[in-house]
Amino acid sequence: MAGLTLTSLGGAGTVTGSKHLLEHDGDRILIDCGLFQGQKNLRELNWRPLPVDASSIDAVILTHAHLDHCGYLPRLVRDGFTGPIICTEATRDVAELILKDSAWLQEKDAAFLNRIKKTKHSPALPLYDTRDAQRALDAFITYPFVQPFQTPNGATVRFRRAGHILGAATADIQWGGRRVVFSGDLGKYDDPVMFDPEPVPEADYVVIESTYGDRLHDVSHAAERLAEVVERTTRRGGTVLIPSFAVGRAQTLLYYLWSLRHSGQLPAVPIYLDSPMAINASRLMSDHPNDHRLDSPTSKAVDSLATYTRHPEDSKRISRSREPKIVISASGMATGGRILHHLKVFGPDRRSTILLAGYQAAGTRGRSLLQGAEDIKIHGEWVPINADVANLPGLSAHADASGLMRWLAGFRTAPKKVFIVHGEPQAADTLRSRIDRDLSWKAVVPQQNQVFKL
Repeated sequence: MAGLTLTSLGGAGTVTGSKHLLEHDGDRILIDCGLFQGQKNLRELNWRPLPVDASSIDAVILTHAHLDHCGYLPRLVRDGFTGPIICTEATRDVAELILKDSAWLQEKDAAFLNRIKKTKHSPALPLYDTRDAQRALDAFITYPFVQPFQTPNGATVRFRRAGHILGAATADIQWGGRRVVFSGDLGKYDDPVMFDPEPVPEADYVVIESTYGDRLHDVSHAAERLAEVVERTTRRGGTVLIPSFAVGRAQTLLYYLWSLRHSGQLPAVPIYLDSPMAINASRLMSDHPNDHRLDSPTSKAVDSLATYTRHPEDSKRISRSREPKIVISASGMATGGRILHHLKVFGPDRRSTILLAGYQAAGTRGRSLLQGAEDIKIHGEWVPINADVANLPGLSAHADASGLMRWLAGFRTAPKKVFIVHGEPQAADTLRSRIDRDLSWKAVVPQQNQVFKL
């Protein structure tokens, strides 16, 4: 198709698997390259070939390094992609943690299925392995915020801060006589750790996420509610167990806990960060001091708040301990990782609280807990949930509906069209209606693989 076109190969009608393809006269740029997560029918999409040949893609522009935006990169490389993967410096460092861990898990899961001989395919194979992850990392090229640069096929790109997590950027792409701006995932305004999303002056087309397009965060009382949960749980001798995304959420949680302890509002109970990836991500904060709000003394104080547990035996000791405590562990939606072992121990405990502090996608254990499940399946066993389940959406790293509208209001002139992606159907359509009502802009919710001529 001649001219410039946009196709969402993922992240359309769902909050996961973000992949947006720009094509111009036979050349191709992929914006983000994420894994599908959550429900089985979504996860199975990871195994289907992309509708375009990986070797035909000239470059990948990466907005940030969460798995649902970067986790498919090793598979793209395995399938023949040989171009550059372009992002900010901090995003590259975070991606190294994410992709190596993801590859290790892929290999581990395949080996487990082969060992128990419970697989439809013999032998079970990983989606990609550590060699693929390293080949993807070797293809990374970084650019600073604001500085324009050119892709190999002649597009001019500029990164601006998106907030959200370390290194996260919006992507302003000028190509084929059009200017297309991708929001990536936008962070909250006035966040204590990350900078505000930066405004973009103009665009012909905008592609915006809609994770929280239908709701608002009660940010003003997030710290107070966190303190209440901790005080109530520890008073009855329980454990506050927090499933957390290793990158972004864990660091924000530690900041809030430090702030509460610093002001005398937090009980003197042990705090554990039980996730090797989250520990490594926390240390990246000091490697990129210009990418967040915390000054050096505060950053060091936050870093020293928790006991970091890297080794499995230390993690097991946490589960065996019956003393009141706070445990932050991955993964954030309880889809895997050490949090599952803690849930098996503390989920049945009426004294304890499971604190959900971020978005819980459909089909995950986190969503089941949020919806009041009386038991959840872990490692083939049904585990009763007698612990309290609390939800603190105000700690999310995503902008809410008002934040998304505030970022859109930063454009000086109306774009020709807004494409609403990376949201469940109700959230995306609610944001579409609000854009129409409040801004009188044309907005559309793309379907996966739907082609739009720009």
